[in-house]
Amino acid sequence: MDGVKTTYSPTPAIHPTAIVDPDAEIGEGVVIGPYTVIGPNVSIGAGTRVDAHVLIERDTTIGDGVHIHHGAVLGSDPQDLKYEGESTRLIVGDRTVIREYATLNRGTRARGRTEVGSDCLLMAYVHVAHDCMIGDHVILSNAVNMGGHVEIDDWAVIGGVTPIHQFVRVGRHAFVGGASRVQKDVPPFVRVSGNPIELYGLNSVGLQRRGFSEPVRRELKRAYKLFFQSTLNVSQALERAREELDPLPEIEQFLTFVEESERGITL
Repeated sequence: MDGVKTTYSPTPAIHPTAIVDPDAEIGEGVVIGPYTVIGPNVSIGAGTRVDAHVLIERDTTIGDGVHIHHGAVLGSDPQDLKYEGESTRLIVGDRTVIREYATLNRGTRARGRTEVGSDCLLMAYVHVAHDCMIGDHVILSNAVNMGGHVEIDDWAVIGGVTPIHQFVRVGRHAFVGGASRVQKDVPPFVRVSGNPIELYGLNSVGLQRRGFSEPVRRELKRAYKLFFQSTLNVSQALERAREELDPLPEIEQFLTFVEESERGITL
């Protein structure tokens, strides 16, 4: 938990059947299970647990207090024909949970790294492709599969069996329903679902649970109506929103996301 200092045993507990490269850095209190393989240039933070039959191939940094479950594969080569063996990295933040058989590839020279934030939950069979950027407190449900260069911002939730097209961005506090097909950017604070994907209003339940005030939720609802429930096009909605909405930080995040979208937003 943030702000709480945890004391670990100085000696890692490494099962005798595990193979750990002598170049790997293993922090205090790390537990490494049977038949796990830890490759070169891997750093594992204090208190992390790596269960049986895990492969951390190479060039990977794992934070403190992470739990990597049976059969997961981290730090493997990008599945990208443009990758030519350049030195890249996978970075995983603190206290993130990676469930069974998830696969997390390293980056390519395009970005140089794939990154997963802190306090995330990646459920079974999730695939995080090369050069993806996952924020903090993100939940990826079972069998979420993303192409390269996907960005998922803080507190987003993605339902199971959902493919995400390369270069798509999902905004903070967005909710994507299960078995959706995400081809365009999903703005922050909204709910989407389906194939083809459709908008279903604000992520009202999520915003209430996370303590967003009523005035903030009211202004976000006004923004939603301007962009998605009016006859205005995106440019017109942006202009009206700048003129009419309170300049709250959340409104600015919403408008900036729309302005910066390269693939276009889900409408």
